[in-house]
Amino acid sequence: MTTPIRRLPRRIPGWAKAVSAVVLVLAVLFAGIGLSVIPGLKDLFGTETHDRSGPALLQSIQDISRYDAASGNFQVVVDLEKDAKYLPDAIRGSRTLYVGAGTVDAYVDLGKVGENDVKVNDDRTSATLRLPHAALGEPALDPDRSYAVSKQRGLLDRIGDLFSDNPNSEQAVQKLAAKHIGAAAKESALTERAEGNTTDMLKGLLGSLGFKEVKVTYQAA
Repeated sequence: MTTPIRRLPRRIPGWAKAVSAVVLVLAVLFAGIGLSVIPGLKDLFGTETHDRSGPALLQSIQDISRYDAASGNFQVVVDLEKDAKYLPDAIRGSRTLYVGAGTVDAYVDLGKVGENDVKVNDDRTSATLRLPHAALGEPALDPDRSYAVSKQRGLLDRIGDLFSDNPNSEQAVQKLAAKHIGAAAKESALTERAEGNTTDMLKGLLGSLGFKEVKVTYQAA
């Protein structure tokens, strides 16, 4: 009586496993590129978005005594490029072209006006007000008018996006856009416009209360 000899399974060499892993990653990468290039495939394997966010919670309330007297609309084109040393851009590197649109408000802080900054004559027909100079608020990007025109990423960056918790993040270009918009607001005449509008508002308000002469000046806070 003979016993059949079982053939032991052949072990796959280590280099073959490594090659298979690289091929699998490249296949997933180019499959993702193909879905965005070939019409119809993207809709076939598309994803659905569901908003399961919880309710917004009120954390604090802050009283505001400033008068927003002017608002400027700005737009900037950000061209941000990141290169890697000793590696070509096709392997490692990124370049993003981003259009950032936002607003900057100019305001006068009326809460800094003291008792000595307001003078009224005895018959309440003349008033003199001394206010702090207008200041600029923080730039606020408009998500509906801001968008990425193009994104170029090297092979390693594309592979990293597949395993990243926050792929294709635009945080860097958004911060840069806000920085440029804030710098442009400082170079504009936005604060001068805010002081002029504040003066007109106070003259109109006090004029409706019976004051015939109203003088408004500005000084450093």
